[in-house]
Amino acid sequence: MTKIPYSTALIIGAGPGLSAAVGRALAAEKIKVGFASRDVQKLSVLADEIGAETFAADASDPESVLALFDYMEDKLGAIDIVVYNAAARVAGPIQDLDPHAVQRVIATSTFGAFLVVQQAAKRMLPRKSGAILLTGASASVKGFARSSPMAMGSFGRRGLAQSAARELSPQGIHVAHFVIDGSIKSATRPEPIDKPDSMLDPDAIAQTYLSVLRQPRNAWTWEVELRPWVENF
Repeated sequence: MTKIPYSTALIIGAGPGLSAAVGRALAAEKIKVGFASRDVQKLSVLADEIGAETFAADASDPESVLALFDYMEDKLGAIDIVVYNAAARVAGPIQDLDPHAVQRVIATSTFGAFLVVQQAAKRMLPRKSGAILLTGASASVKGFARSSPMAMGSFGRRGLAQSAARELSPQGIHVAHFVIDGSIKSATRPEPIDKPDSMLDPDAIAQTYLSVLRQPRNAWTWEVELRPWVENF
């Protein structure tokens, strides 16, 4: 199996689900991991388990993102992999949505992703090496009724990923977007007994992230869609 050509990783918007699975998978490859979240207390057990660094950050605030990268570079060394998993959502009829709540969704989903990609690019471009992975959702390609804020934020993140891939890939930085088209199972959201394999397994998703990181640069993927085999397109 091809070795992942990176030594450090920063996962932003970390929680106990997909981010934890990706963190464990990277740590198993001997990659040093850092986690960032608004609430790092929820990450303490996981951080101790894999020896990860943690930092409390608001991804939608430019100064907070700058401080995050400076801190993690001091603790881990140059950041090779950046994974952006931060998400926010609000649902409801368009006419009833709180504009401030919608603004927060877009700030996290799109503007925060831009700030993180920008800081990652500034650090990776001089080395002409690195990987930036952005996690999307069904809403990245399908705008559902009563879910316009998530569609706006997710479409924006996908557009950012596509633009960044076209700009940065020729300069040695692998940018990839992951459309998670389905529900992810967890301890608090188990799979229905009568519907086996109907939810995505976070550990299986993590292996796809690692597969993308292993790709040779003459055959890079910029986007992957993942769904359970029973999920309709």
